[in-house]
Amino acid sequence: MNNNRTLHDAARLALACLDLTSLNDADTAADIEALCRRAQTAHGPVAAVCVWPRFVAQARAALPAGIRVAAVANFPEGEVDLTRAVADIELIALGGGDEVDVVLPYRALMEGRRDEVAEFLSEVREASRPLVLKVIIESGELKTAELVAEATRMALAAGADFVKTSTGKTPVSATLQAAGVMLKTIEASGMRHAGFKASGGIRTVADAREYLQLAEAWLGEAALNPRRLRIGASGLLNDIEAVLGGGAGSVEPGSY
Repeated sequence: MNNNRTLHDAARLALACLDLTSLNDADTAADIEALCRRAQTAHGPVAAVCVWPRFVAQARAALPAGIRVAAVANFPEGEVDLTRAVADIELIALGGGDEVDVVLPYRALMEGRRDEVAEFLSEVREASRPLVLKVIIESGELKTAELVAEATRMALAAGADFVKTSTGKTPVSATLQAAGVMLKTIEASGMRHAGFKASGGIRTVADAREYLQLAEAWLGEAALNPRRLRIGASGLLNDIEAVLGGGAGSVEPGSY
């Protein structure tokens, strides 16, 4: 594992794996236009933009083919609402989207309604093909490592391409502890294509570097690319650009 990765190197990798996100209730077409401009930085493009389903067609038209368009389904509540989730997925596909970030019904899982959760995930996987499917387990609400691992296993068993930590809409979003459990579970599954997405509360390159190092520890250096690793954030790009531009972004520990 490369524990000596510089902030500059981490910033470049984080940029390449970034899902630049805008999921505010009051988002407008002008906000999405600005987001798509931000996605094409002087230091290179982000991996994807992530928006509400209603903005997918606009984002797809505004972006080059190399930047993927993701949108959310069953978001952020994560209820057992297959009708809503499939409607969201259909809108995403119709708009030319590439990826779906769907919320696993985590409350149902916590209540022991495992069959309902498994059926929901199976139906969502079928409805979303051939789009990339990221399943959000809302790790901060699951509370225990056992539930985080179980949610991760269920997502993978249903055919998820990525397992994602959080919606970013709950009091606790991504944590290194939950990420470690998820990554260990992905590695143990033997599904060499499956990826990991950390999302929620990651605002600096120094923060992102910790997740990069953790992902490398469990999945190996070959997984450090946008096909298997994503970071979902809205504010992180500011710090990435500051670091890559030589400005006053994140600083190395002990350098101040």
